[in-house]
Amino acid sequence: MKLVSKVSLLAFITVVGLTGCGEKEESVIKVGATVGPHAQVVEAVAKQAEQHGLKVQVIEFSDYVTPNAALDDGSIDINSYQHQPFLDSFNQNHGTELVSIGRSILMRMGLYSNKYRTLDALPEKARIAIPNDPTNGGRGLLLLADAGVITLKEGVGYAAMLTDVVDNPKQFEFIEVDAAQLPRTLDDVEAAAITMNYVMSSGLDPQKQSIYLESTDAPLAVMVIATRKGEETKPEYQQFVEIFQSQETKAFLAKQFGSTIEAAF
Repeated sequence: MKLVSKVSLLAFITVVGLTGCGEKEESVIKVGATVGPHAQVVEAVAKQAEQHGLKVQVIEFSDYVTPNAALDDGSIDINSYQHQPFLDSFNQNHGTELVSIGRSILMRMGLYSNKYRTLDALPEKARIAIPNDPTNGGRGLLLLADAGVITLKEGVGYAAMLTDVVDNPKQFEFIEVDAAQLPRTLDDVEAAAITMNYVMSSGLDPQKQSIYLESTDAPLAVMVIATRKGEETKPEYQQFVEIFQSQETKAFLAKQFGSTIEAAF
């Protein structure tokens, strides 16, 4: 019995000793992103992170709800694909506590035209196409209000509707169109308010064809990096954000996306 006990103890010590002397298992940060530009950027950041000894696994999603659900249930550690208003809305509707830990990229809505190069050049009674969904429709009207060509009821913000237009000096005619179809309207209207995802998919050039862009601080234009409340200060998460917000990432964005997607940091 004593011999067996000594052998067992020796085996235990040997196993523990080998484990202790062996290389520590590398931790992996799982980062969720939607398919397309967001995932492309995170993949580039993951390559940078590896050079700094940080292992990042990119998990791609094809919708806008699952990445936050996966973050909340712990399936992933971080996600990068949304703006702060969407994150706030998700928390409110699902009782979650997800928080932003840094800015990522800019995806600005812009006013585009194939016929005019400046806002001032838009003629009276110009036809302006805007998205027909509530969120982006309000965003388009707010864009025009920020540009100073219309005035909205005070405080309506992104919930603005056509009935909230209180001053329209040039008597612009607003045409509501499915957001994905807006680039195709540019030959038929004087201008259109188009979100960056459809600018990219249609091959529009913001530098050449936009006559007004959202500010770099517009809440719906600034994408954020998110995690769970209470985990914001984890060293590896902070390191990920630091690597994301690097000059290398800015260089990647410029090379990969030109003027369509910019750094928000």
